[in-house]
Amino acid sequence: MSENESAIGDGATNANDTAPEANTEEITYHAVEKDGVVTAIWEMQGRKHLRTIDPRSRQGQDILRLYTTEHHDESGEAAAS
Repeated sequence: MSENESAIGDGATNANDTAPEANTEEITYHAVEKDGVVTAIWEMQGRKHLRTIDPRSRQGQDILRLYTTEHHDESGEAAAS
């Protein structure tokens, strides 16, 4: 292997070492509402917007279902206390 190939290989290794650190922030979902209706779901990693999910899609419905299930469980426990 020549010196240039070795240097390229070392550079690639160092770049890969720093990549996982940038993705350590948790992925969260934010519902965008208008007049009480969810119009979009934003997938976020920290402050970075990754994508917008249609709430009518299967994935959007799954996310909303999970949120409303957790939300009702929390409010029910608070009322029981």
